[in-house]
Amino acid sequence: MNYPYVTEFRQSLVDWFNTEKRDLPWRHTTDPYKIWVSEVMLQQTRVDTVIPYYNRFMESFPTLDLLAEAPQEYLLKHWEGLGYYSRARNLQAGAREVIENYGGIVPDNRHEISKLKGVGPYTAGAILSIAYNKPEHAVDGNVMRVLSRVLDIHEDIAIPKTKKIFESAVEELIDPDHASSFNQGLMELGALICTPTSPKCLLCPVREYCTAFNEGEPEKLPVKSKKIKMKHLTYDVLVYENDKGQFLMQQRPEQGLLANLWQFPMIDTSQSSVENFTMEYKVIVQAKHELLTFKHVFSHLTWHLNSYYIKCESTELGDWLNREQIELLPMPVPMLKIWDEVKKQTAGK
Repeated sequence: MNYPYVTEFRQSLVDWFNTEKRDLPWRHTTDPYKIWVSEVMLQQTRVDTVIPYYNRFMESFPTLDLLAEAPQEYLLKHWEGLGYYSRARNLQAGAREVIENYGGIVPDNRHEISKLKGVGPYTAGAILSIAYNKPEHAVDGNVMRVLSRVLDIHEDIAIPKTKKIFESAVEELIDPDHASSFNQGLMELGALICTPTSPKCLLCPVREYCTAFNEGEPEKLPVKSKKIKMKHLTYDVLVYENDKGQFLMQQRPEQGLLANLWQFPMIDTSQSSVENFTMEYKVIVQAKHELLTFKHVFSHLTWHLNSYYIKCESTELGDWLNREQIELLPMPVPMLKIWDEVKKQTAGK
């Protein structure tokens, strides 16, 4: 890459970031553990959503040792509502590896830090540059969008190998003395100014050095092919309450979507029925009414949920838990939504 304005680009970006950056809690530290937590939480999650989770997480797990030692159910309860729960499990596994293999010190080089569970090229570069000020690339969607416009890169960013082009570009552009501010500046620019639609080019600190701005068509970049087709599944969610005030709960498998989280029984309507499940658990139904019907969207999957409250006689099959026990369980967002409705409808009963 032969980019003629490297020095000017660096200085303009770093100066802008240091002046205009948002006041975010993880920007008040250079502790690599805390930077690591923030970067994992920020994956596919909005900044405004992450802030309260991050603050609460740091109150409960202020050190890497405390995270490593935490019971997984307690950890997942802190992650409840953030989604992509494998991030939390990988974070804890990585913390344990740091203690076992690196004496409790997060590695300060890409070779070693990339060995940690759940630490990919972006997270590695973010920790190294932000915490250790190492001139390492940290390329996410914001960075690819900014640099595709600045450098006039037309390769499809939805193709994984394209990321290598942007990683090489960052390696050449990055300010070796201010790597932290440079990388965060690129991310901040993509988040606030160089947005996917209607970029605020007149407010951009590097517009003079941006090819797309000078050619007048920044919104044509980046090139991105269409997403994978969405899969749709329909479930009946059954909230059984017995005559002891206990509810039937199930824990999801250790692997796969929402692993280890707790839920009310879910029936795939294409595979079974409420009647079959009721017979299997030998439940004697006394009353039944509909709770909520809604959909929950994952990245490539949509759940269509019909939920029912079912009053029944006690049975010895399954995990029957009282309200206090359920409040302590980590549950996915759709179950929390249903549980809130149950509490609303049965308040005072």
